[in-house]
Amino acid sequence: MPTLTPKRVTLLGSTGSIGTQALDVLRAHPGRFTVTALSAQSNATLLVEQAREFKPAAVVIGDEQKYAEVKAALAGQPETEVLTGAAALADVAGRDDADVVLTAMMGYAGLLPTVRAIRAGKTIALANKETLVVAGQLITDLVKKHGVGLYPVDSEHSAIFQCLVGEERNPIEKIILTASGGPFRGRSTADLAQVTKAQALKHPNWDMGAKITIDSASLMNKGLEVIEAKWLFGLRDDQIDVVVHPQSIIHSLVQFEDGSLKAQLGLPDMKLPIQYALGYPDRLPSSFPRFSFLDYPQLTFEQPDGGTFRNLPLAFEAMRRAGNAPCILNAANEIAVAAFLRDEIGFLQMSDLVESCLSKVSYLAEPTLDDYVLTDCETRAMAQELVRKV
Repeated sequence: MPTLTPKRVTLLGSTGSIGTQALDVLRAHPGRFTVTALSAQSNATLLVEQAREFKPAAVVIGDEQKYAEVKAALAGQPETEVLTGAAALADVAGRDDADVVLTAMMGYAGLLPTVRAIRAGKTIALANKETLVVAGQLITDLVKKHGVGLYPVDSEHSAIFQCLVGEERNPIEKIILTASGGPFRGRSTADLAQVTKAQALKHPNWDMGAKITIDSASLMNKGLEVIEAKWLFGLRDDQIDVVVHPQSIIHSLVQFEDGSLKAQLGLPDMKLPIQYALGYPDRLPSSFPRFSFLDYPQLTFEQPDGGTFRNLPLAFEAMRRAGNAPCILNAANEIAVAAFLRDEIGFLQMSDLVESCLSKVSYLAEPTLDDYVLTDCETRAMAQELVRKV
């Protein structure tokens, strides 16, 4: 048999929830993957540990104040170049020594490195949904221009992607994204006015970072996924539905023109979609826990409550407006969640802040990359001002 050439992986955001699970996947398949670069925003200690284990050609610490610490810790590892700052992160994303760039960074910060990686012809394993939320048209145009693969890591989008393999000739009627409903499913608006940060951080099914956990509690995460799905799968706005599925076993579904539905099922474990994106088109063996119907005799579904959880309809509205509206939505939400985590605003006030920014920030129907950068800055400034007024 021919010798297998390992895929060379650059992992942006290696110390976060997705990043650490991705490294678990890479550890399990040492002959299939090698690590060429790692990055973290501020967790210097874990980044150094990872660099010592995987010995990449480069590491990037986003926080420039942590550069000296990382540089000193890796002084005895000359094969690893230590870099810092946003520009260095973008440069590493486009280096020649990687085949796949896994973007596991949080938020808007993933946009420019992903653009650089696409322009360099890299396969993209996308765990940074904000890239497509903020600049979906631009990203999909770049993917087509440079002929690169873009494989989703989000469990819902991975499910849709898996359902579509082999269905290239069969048009989609619609897709159905499933949502757990979060920790406050079934609660009233009055209830939500009283919830605490600690309560919002207790997701019933998934173990995730703080920001995405709050987004899941407010249903903003599902709203962002709706916008991401539009661009990933080339859908019209009216081809995307959301259904609440509290057990998180059916990760999403596709309905075709003949009315048949295909679904991807499994236990709520992010390692499976991470592995699928990295190994595609191969399904790699795993020791992940197996799902059994006998353990879940009832799978239930219900309509999302957009009246109580206003972030979901706000996201649909931003998708329909298009242009830079999703960029505004995302930037305002990032500021709102950060403020909530600092106990500066309440749970319901996050939606108020997002809605206000959508109505006040300058709208552009056909933004360029520079326009997205300016929109993000303008929205963050306005959102910060709104937080100060609370």
